[in-house]
This record gives sequence, C-alpha cells and structure tokens, in this order.
Amino acid sequence: MQQVLDHYNAGDWRADRALITGDLVQDNSVEAYERFRELLLPLNMRMHCVPGNHDDRDLMRPVCSRPPFSYCAKEAIGDWLIVGLDSCITDDAGGDISAEELERLETIVTESSAKYVMVNLHHPPVPMGSAWLDTVLLRNGDEFLQRLQKMDRVQLLVFGHVHQPYEKEHDGVLILGTPSTCRQFKPGSDDFDVDDRPPAYRRITLRSDGGIENELIWVDT
Repeated sequence: MQQVLDHYNAGDWRADRALITGDLVQDNSVEAYERFRELLLPLNMRMHCVPGNHDDRDLMRPVCSRPPFSYCAKEAIGDWLIVGLDSCITDDAGGDISAEELERLETIVTESSAKYVMVNLHHPPVPMGSAWLDTVLLRNGDEFLQRLQKMDRVQLLVFGHVHQPYEKEHDGVLILGTPSTCRQFKPGSDDFDVDDRPPAYRRITLRSDGGIENELIWVDT
C-alpha cells in the first residue's frame, strides 16, 4: 500500500477523496486500524471506508468514523451522492446485504436531490468466472442489482474483495472492481491461486452530467 501511496504522491493527478472498499487489516487489532489511519492521513482528503470480510467491524467502526474518515457513510457532492454499504457476514467470507441495509440505501437515495448515485461495498454482486472465488460473492447480488435499477439514479457501483480488475455495465449501472494494494488473485482460476501482477489503484472522475471516467493504475515495483 505504501508503494501505491508513493505512486499517487509522485504523480500530478489529484483526488478529492479516497474510496476504501474493505479488508483494511487482518490481525483484528485497534493498532492496525490506527496504523492504517496514519498511513492515509497525509493525503489530506475525505476517506470513504466500508468493511470487508477480513475486518473486525467493532474495531474498525470507531477508528474509521473519525474525520476525515467515514464508515458506510453518505455524502452529496454537487450532482452526485456517494453511499457506502456494509455487505459483510460475521465469520463468513461471503457477503449479503441485509434488508435493513437495503432499506437504508433506498431511504438515503429517495431523500436526496442528487441526480446521480455512486454505491461502494466490499463484495461484488456479479460472478467473476473463478470457481473458488464465486462461492464467496454477494449472495443476494441479483436482488441487489434489481433494487439499484429501480432507484433509477444509480450510475456507478464500486467493489473490492476479488483482488483483480473488473469493469462492465449491467443494465445502465457501471460496475468496477479494483485490484488490491497487496497481492492479486489469478483471474479465472478454479482453485485459490495468486497472480504475479503488482499492486493497483483506480482513478475515477464523476462528471456533472453523469458521465464517468476511470483509469486502472498498476504500480510496478
């Protein structure tokens, strides 16, 4: 992750905020989450965090709710609304968005005057074409996508979890998966396997007319 931060800092592209799609730490310690904060604070921007299956939500929530960090939060920015969702199941690598979380999303979108909506979560609602990985996706992914389509204004969905790139439009919603700032999983593998690709991050630009630009950046080590 430090190599990713160094790459960003050395370039001339500047972001207004960072989207952090889960699996921040793995040792279930407050110290690890505090260390994560220390590494990212020099970016001096808003940090939108959602939990991943390796996160301890009880430890993560207090640390990542202190500004400039936020936890599963909503934020209106111009014509856009950004919403973070919790897709995790305790003690399970797979995901599910609870009825309460779906209702929270619908209420947030309904009450917002934003023209366009971006949703962030950890688990992908679509299969990756990898036998082992597709057993730990979002279990109610089809229902979730149907709900998003009914909301009409959702233009973009961003997820983590899969340690590999994904970019495809589903019924008007652009779905993006970004590789890890750590190791990558080998795409299309039947069994768990790591790839030799480097860390990565994605640059996303939300236009006032609803347009979306994005660029996947591989950080060669």
